[in-house]
Amino acid sequence: VQLQASGGGLVQAGGSLRLSCVASGRIFSDYVIGWFRQAPGKGREFAAAVSRSGGYTVYGDSVKGRFTIFRDHAKNTAYLQMNNLEPEDTAVYYCAATDSILIPTTDNAYHSWGRGTLVTVSS
Repeated sequence: VQLQASGGGLVQAGGSLRLSCVASGRIFSDYVIGWFRQAPGKGREFAAAVSRSGGYTVYGDSVKGRFTIFRDHAKNTAYLQMNNLEPEDTAVYYCAATDSILIPTTDNAYHSWGRGTLVTVSS
């Protein structure tokens, strides 16, 4: 499956952004979709993931309560709605896919990755 992430940009602290991840090439509902992020000088961090059906979601502790992941099967797209953004959320955000039956939170469980989209939150 090929993934294309978009929606990043510059936003002030407290603002919102919605990232999109469009999938192509395979059956979208066969894949768990995850969002990871990598801040400058840091390792890749799990943000959120959504099950194949969209009925189950998992969040990293640093984004829980502020970010929401969901998917639209008609559009072959997964979204990451980010609210109440903080400067610490500044990072390149990546979407990824796995055919795991679970909802992994580690990047090595995902086998397809899109190019990142940069989110910059100013204070």
